Amino acid sequence: MKHKPLATRRSFLAAGATTAGSILLPRPIGFAAPGDTGETDHFWYRLAPTDGPYIDTQRANKAFGIGEGKIYFSEDNAKSWSRSLDFSDAANITFSCILGNGNIVFATRAKIFLSTDNLKTHRELTVADSDGKDYLPHTPKDPEKGGWYFYSLDGIHTWEVDGREILIWGNYCNVRSEPVPINVYYSIDGGQTVKIAYSFGQNPKFQYQDADPASWLGNPDNSVVCRHIHSVAYNSAENAFYACSGDIDRGHGHECHWLRGTYDAKADSWDWKVAVSSNSNSRFKSGGINFVDGKVYWVADSNGKVSPEGTYDRGIFRCNPVDIADKSKHTKLYDMKYEMAVMTIEDGVMVAPHYGNATPSDTGFLISLDLGKSWGNYDLKQFGDRSGVRVNKKNSDGWFRVGIRQKWIDRAEVLFIKPKV
Repeated sequence: MKHKPLATRRSFLAAGATTAGSILLPRPIGFAAPGDTGETDHFWYRLAPTDGPYIDTQRANKAFGIGEGKIYFSEDNAKSWSRSLDFSDAANITFSCILGNGNIVFATRAKIFLSTDNLKTHRELTVADSDGKDYLPHTPKDPEKGGWYFYSLDGIHTWEVDGREILIWGNYCNVRSEPVPINVYYSIDGGQTVKIAYSFGQNPKFQYQDADPASWLGNPDNSVVCRHIHSVAYNSAENAFYACSGDIDRGHGHECHWLRGTYDAKADSWDWKVAVSSNSNSRFKSGGINFVDGKVYWVADSNGKVSPEGTYDRGIFRCNPVDIADKSKHTKLYDMKYEMAVMTIEDGVMVAPHYGNATPSDTGFLISLDLGKSWGNYDLKQFGDRSGVRVNKKNSDGWFRVGIRQKWIDRAEVLFIKPKV
């Protein structure tokens, strides 16, 4: 039975008795508020404090937080907040990332900002398109329903490429909002400039009703369309980037694609090609792309029309990147019965939250401590009907940060997970 969504971040429901199948229940540690902390056979967990800022992202010992009309900066893993800054649109922050040089890039629905001094100050950025011209977001008809130009499902957005850090991500959008275009964004100069690496085409299904096609959103010169981006990741073994998108074929071509892109630093230019496209009942409708030792790992978000055999092409998979389009060369590491969209891998630990709208669990997690050789499948039922997204790498104390959402969209709590390794 599903719990109802929580009214506040502390109004937890009591954990259920026993779950069916292979999903395991956690054990409380026995301190703090009931349900705030606990452990499983694979990890410890703790809820972020509810009387302080919402911890939107972390890196090493640093954290970026959101409060009512303010943004916050921490240098001790969000134990305290050394600086705050007034920011009237804090409630609409959808993206943030702390870079290796300490700069902080953060964004609201359609505006993006940079702080280079630990939130003493910040300035708004203007995104540049692939031709170097200013890329200006459109004006929504209803500002309260404006779409997400910058929100991402991933929790890792920076990689070292040829001795330089690159920030890159794609926007998850066109869900319960007005339409927005779909782009892959990047920065190679510590967030000083943000540019577009790739723009999807104009999807007729995600435009304003009765809009003149001349005003449609998206790249008019690109026939590849989608609804939104699920994941962007870098493979150092190939010096190549990969992105995957969703969702279904709505009569204007597939929306589920894997893209492979290479970056020419001297020319500051990109070359992207479609590696594979598919319908929605496919492992290629996916997310959580990670690369480890040259191999690609991902989770399947397969749904839509069931196959003639009555099955969905779901699970957690691994293969050589060159074999992405060849299912016969994929290894299924876990036979997940429900769709998933998010996964982070670090130091051999795989953290894959359940997709709350699809799974019968409440706040579910799949975790492997040995790169997929063995698994634990858990339901932290006391947190209610939740989905984990934006799983950041471990902080300097060894905790992954997970944003958990009501159902799938609305911001709820932050959960920290520390693997037992």
